[in-house]
Amino acid sequence: MNQGRMLFNAIPPVTKNLIIINLIVWGFMMLVPSMGAKLTDLCGLHYLMASDFNPAQILSYMFMHSTRTFAHILFNMFTLFMFGITLERVMGSGKFLFYYLSCGVGAALVQEAVWALTWEDTFTKLLANVNHVDFGTMRAAIDQAVSAGQDLPFLNSLCTIGASGAIYGVLLAFGMLFPNRPLYLMFIPIPIKAKWMVIGYGVLELLIGMSEANDGVAHFAHLGGMIFGFLILLYWKRKGVVHGDIY
Repeated sequence: MNQGRMLFNAIPPVTKNLIIINLIVWGFMMLVPSMGAKLTDLCGLHYLMASDFNPAQILSYMFMHSTRTFAHILFNMFTLFMFGITLERVMGSGKFLFYYLSCGVGAALVQEAVWALTWEDTFTKLLANVNHVDFGTMRAAIDQAVSAGQDLPFLNSLCTIGASGAIYGVLLAFGMLFPNRPLYLMFIPIPIKAKWMVIGYGVLELLIGMSEANDGVAHFAHLGGMIFGFLILLYWKRKGVVHGDIY
């Protein structure tokens, strides 16, 4: 018990409180499913043109996780625990919090851009099948509704939650600041350098995202977190704010 308490107290404040907040929100959503669904509608990231969107969601979405599986929050919080501790000590608490939130916001912005580029084709195909009409007819109907400024309720189904965008930014930072540190992945008995792990994750997310896999995961948001993290770290490196073998 004392060892566990000492370990918990040794976690830097930002990493510790981010984990606590995420677990509290997830626990509430799990224990009160009806309120959890309402919280998702209110605080999950919706598409900019949807009626359920509000600007605060660009921050609030990253503190919520799916209650359908424990894997979502487990992966994110375990990764934050494993890498956030080191990064917060290197960056300092203030800069680490700024970095984490910026990666989450960056992920949200990239996801909004992806939705803007893809939602018409996605829903045209779906609605054309449901209404048994050809693609061109349905696309014309949607374009007319958009031009007329009509509300499109189905846009509210575009919603994402989770800290994954910020977490992928954390992974990116660790790989850039400690590129040669050996890491062990589950089921792989040999160490992998951090830089190769990060590159592998990035390539995998890009390939899955481009494949248009219907797995319910915002892969381009993950890439967005990594892209914004890279730009921040590159700027900080040039300004001498952070130190490490970034290249």
